[in-house]
Amino acid sequence: MMLRDFPAEIDLGERKVGPGHPVYVIAEAGPNHNRDFDLAIRLIDVAVEAKADSVKFQTYSAEQMYSKQTKTMEYLYEKGVLKPGQTVWDMIKSIEIPRQWQKDLAAYCRQKNITFLSTPFDLEAVEELEAVGCPAYKIASFEIVHYPLLKACAQTGKPILLSTGMASLGDIEQALEAIWSAGGRQVLLFHCEIAYPPRFQDVHLRAIQTMAQAFGTPVGWSDHTTGYACDIAAVALGACAIEKHYTVDKSLPGPDHHYALLPDELAAMVKAIRETQAALGTPKKGTSEGELEMYHLARRSLVAARAVKMGQTIGADAIAVKRPGYGIHPQFLDVIVGRKAARDIQTDDVLTWDMI
Repeated sequence: MMLRDFPAEIDLGERKVGPGHPVYVIAEAGPNHNRDFDLAIRLIDVAVEAKADSVKFQTYSAEQMYSKQTKTMEYLYEKGVLKPGQTVWDMIKSIEIPRQWQKDLAAYCRQKNITFLSTPFDLEAVEELEAVGCPAYKIASFEIVHYPLLKACAQTGKPILLSTGMASLGDIEQALEAIWSAGGRQVLLFHCEIAYPPRFQDVHLRAIQTMAQAFGTPVGWSDHTTGYACDIAAVALGACAIEKHYTVDKSLPGPDHHYALLPDELAAMVKAIRETQAALGTPKKGTSEGELEMYHLARRSLVAARAVKMGQTIGADAIAVKRPGYGIHPQFLDVIVGRKAARDIQTDDVLTWDMI
């Protein structure tokens, strides 16, 4: 299969996303609205206050997502996400977003100057999200093999944000080929680990660099871990975008509340991401602008340990290595010893070449 030449950055609304640009932060509301419109609006407000770049919901229906014959996912019972006797189909049905909300949610996001995104899980969802002006399409990890969905999103001409949890490099290559064949030319891949939450030893953040090298696309990190240490590490490893689940209350019923960030944690994560990216800087090693004053005042140079009269020989006992640092560099200590003073030198004078 031919590896397609996708660009190294994408245009997401008015933002460019890729290496060299500010990390794009997606606040993942997902299903944490619990079918309460006021809670959905509150989640948007939380994302705005946290200074995220976008807020993302999920558009699906149980009828088009799961067969009712799907076997029980035992870990959901173990975590208390599923109630006794409840199936995954039942749970999905209980947390579907009422699709008539989407127009109003998108409008509220525009009012609050934050980008509205949603993850479509079926072809009707793509049409509905097109109608409300969704600027990009996030594809969930489970859907990487849903080629009709990938192609429908690609045919819109919008960027595709493709999560890759559980996927091999071959899976990703096949998905990219499907997108390319349907006219998709802008893709942001997301490394992801599918567990809610995953074990840290299963996260393998270095795969971010592997994916960037293998496919040449921008790569982000879609996070299901607790806390946000992995998000900071991902930025340090070159992630161009971060997607993180959040909630207003971890004790609310539903599959995504228990591991999600609270509002103050989401704000702290965004701040830490911005600080981390600023701190990464460039590979250049040297004196920074912020260090210049201390470079001159707190480094050491040669200083007179005692007074020396003009014409007298300067002995080793007459020189000390002290702060500040704007005198003769200590590397020239042996050059100075044995020379004569060109003028009177007082104790603690910072030695300069015109004194020698």
